[in-house]
Amino acid sequence: MRKTLRRFLPTRDSLRRNRMLKPIAGWLEKHGNWRLDAQSVGRGVALGLFFGFLIPVAQIVFAVIAALFLRANPPVAALATLVTNPFTFPFVYVLAHRIGKSVLEPVAGPIQQNAEQAQAQAQVAAESVSGFIDWITGIGAPLATGLLILAVGSAILGYVLVLVIWRWNSLARLRRFRRSRRAH
Repeated sequence: MRKTLRRFLPTRDSLRRNRMLKPIAGWLEKHGNWRLDAQSVGRGVALGLFFGFLIPVAQIVFAVIAALFLRANPPVAALATLVTNPFTFPFVYVLAHRIGKSVLEPVAGPIQQNAEQAQAQAQVAAESVSGFIDWITGIGAPLATGLLILAVGSAILGYVLVLVIWRWNSLARLRRFRRSRRAH
């Protein structure tokens, strides 16, 4: 697993030479965040997924800064934020809105009535700026709630999955080693 990660992650030297990271290069070196162990990688994945879902702008910056403070692997955190990208963005936001709406409105009306209301709201929004603002604010609370749920849930799931996969990989490597020792 480490070999695979090392192929995709930037090296310390490449980050040290990066002109954007020059001000914090010494701090990056000092904190031992570059370990490739289950805990560091798991925390990096969790932070990347959390900020990837929760913050639509500058998510990589927030994930890397949090990784530095929480002793997570910064490149892994940055890479995990790419869960939301221009291709997945619409699907994630529709899913987040549906999750948030289902949490905020536990007793949902008939689907037809909701569809008619949404269509009427969209027509009002198209007619006036204030209608558009009302429509956006109506979407905002369910969307924010859904994004928070996705962010926290995916961070927990990502962390646990990394630990489980890392452990499984370690046990498989140990079994192969023991078999090769028995063969000799």
